[in-house]
Amino acid sequence: MSQNAGSGTALAEEHWTSTDSWSFWSFGLGMLLENYIFSMASIATGWVQMPKYLESLLLAWSPIWLIIGIGVAGPLADLVGRKNTFYTTMAMYGIGAIGIVFSNTYVLILVFLAILLFAAGGEMNTIMAASHEMMPHKHRSKTMMLELNFINLGGVILGIVSLFTAYQHHGFQRGMIGITLLVVLIIMLVARRRTPESIPWLERRGMHDRARAEIEKYYGAAEYEARRAAARQATEKTVESGPRRKAGIPLKLFVTITTAFAGAAGFGLMTYVLGPHYFPNLNAAIILVATGTGFVSGFFGFWADRWSRKFLLFLGYGGSLVLTVVIWLTTSGWTKDLALFWILFVLLNVFVNIAYLTEDTLKGEVWPTKNRGSYTALVRFVSIGLYIATIYITQNFGLNAYTLFNCLVWAVGFAGALAWYIGGTETGRGASLDIASGEAE
Repeated sequence: MSQNAGSGTALAEEHWTSTDSWSFWSFGLGMLLENYIFSMASIATGWVQMPKYLESLLLAWSPIWLIIGIGVAGPLADLVGRKNTFYTTMAMYGIGAIGIVFSNTYVLILVFLAILLFAAGGEMNTIMAASHEMMPHKHRSKTMMLELNFINLGGVILGIVSLFTAYQHHGFQRGMIGITLLVVLIIMLVARRRTPESIPWLERRGMHDRARAEIEKYYGAAEYEARRAAARQATEKTVESGPRRKAGIPLKLFVTITTAFAGAAGFGLMTYVLGPHYFPNLNAAIILVATGTGFVSGFFGFWADRWSRKFLLFLGYGGSLVLTVVIWLTTSGWTKDLALFWILFVLLNVFVNIAYLTEDTLKGEVWPTKNRGSYTALVRFVSIGLYIATIYITQNFGLNAYTLFNCLVWAVGFAGALAWYIGGTETGRGASLDIASGEAE
């Protein structure tokens, strides 16, 4: 097998291995649990009677504890490794899942949701760092987007379980939700035991002996060298093609924070807050339709390695902005006609999903490997923190003002997408991780 960095056959010799399959499923299931748990707070508003201000607290509980988990796990993953962080978050998942089954008071619900959400925030952040580092170069974008699509699947599963148990005792619904979580966690644990530590992270930390041991155990030296050759070839091809835009840290922070904020707040306000505040009888259905639409449309990720990341970001945020403006202008119509509401809601979520999957892929790939977990955590901490503020800002809004506010949220995201389209680095179309992160510059 050729090990020549410039070999024309290097890309063809890069193989998908059983280790990649285990990694893909472990990452995908981790994403699934993140949204399954995040969405749970919206369902939990119906488990106990509470005043309006406590309902807002429960809706804000998800992002609050999510960002605390993000803030801890980001630097932790850079310090102790991706795999050690995964084992920590999975242990917390187990404790939280068992606890939620027996939570029959408001306080217990908050406590065990907090444990689950802390783990979910750390889990997703670590996956967003590790996947780019561990997947074969020619499948890097595709696998990341398809893993992210498991987030939608998590919402679909929760929506189905919630609808199935909607007319059962609340204890039965909690039990079904907790048991489903435990089943997925067990499958994920089996997969995680068959995945390696991130080789790039080990090498950046100077742990070369352990890196070689991981390579031999999980890939084999020849296969892993083919991967290095493929990535080097892609990097050299980009460099040799001529001058390119070089995005600095300020631009990266502006773009990732604005788009991440709009993705979290724009989707969250329509999917998790609209139902409990304005259409409580449709709450589970709204979650199911939003995430189901996202899951089906998310299979565009199969072509992610061929398409421009910059264009997809522009398309997703531009389309989401246009659709939210249409929804705002037609508020008087869709509040009286549920069919119109569902049509607009589905169309919106197609564009929201394009924006969401592209933005989540971008914000994990543009940072240096040594600090990827920390930078990704910083962006997610700030953007989701701003989303928390929007929950309280809008809690007393009328429906018209609420939808207008959502238009402003997507305008912020579109500003970030436009800035990246004009001045950002192309991280799609087969770009190597070194090009995307700027480490090749």
